[in-house]
Amino acid sequence: MNKVFLIGRLTRDPELRYTSSNIPTASFSIAVNRNFTNQNGEREADFINIVVWRKQAENVKNYLTKGSQVAIDGRIQTRTYDAQDGSKRYVTEVIADNVQFLDSKGSNGNMGGGQSMEGPTPYDFEQPAPATSNTTDVSSDPFADFGASIEISDDELPF
Repeated sequence: MNKVFLIGRLTRDPELRYTSSNIPTASFSIAVNRNFTNQNGEREADFINIVVWRKQAENVKNYLTKGSQVAIDGRIQTRTYDAQDGSKRYVTEVIADNVQFLDSKGSNGNMGGGQSMEGPTPYDFEQPAPATSNTTDVSSDPFADFGASIEISDDELPF
């Protein structure tokens, strides 16, 4: 059985592409916190590449941005390709069967409940919270609690 469930935040805006037969596909990565801390007491995260197809790919591109929290239901897939230098490269990624919003662009990090990716969530239309509310602003740095900074590069990805 090959089944994966992940909850995390997007580390970059989704990239939407179309196959030669005009099928939409989107790729993005999410940061998923580990359930334990390292020797220094810091919580680390894993960065997982996600691929989504068809209508969900278009919805991901239209409604999610860097920092958005999502739940992913899918399967792990490994593929290979030949790099420009002639070496064989292996890519492991999650092919998402289902992507759900856990918050939306305008929700400032409030958990919105598992909304399906069929279109905008009800939270896309709510009024901003008053300035005195107790909310978390994720627009500043949603990954500030992940410990040491890391460089993320798309240079080695084949797409």
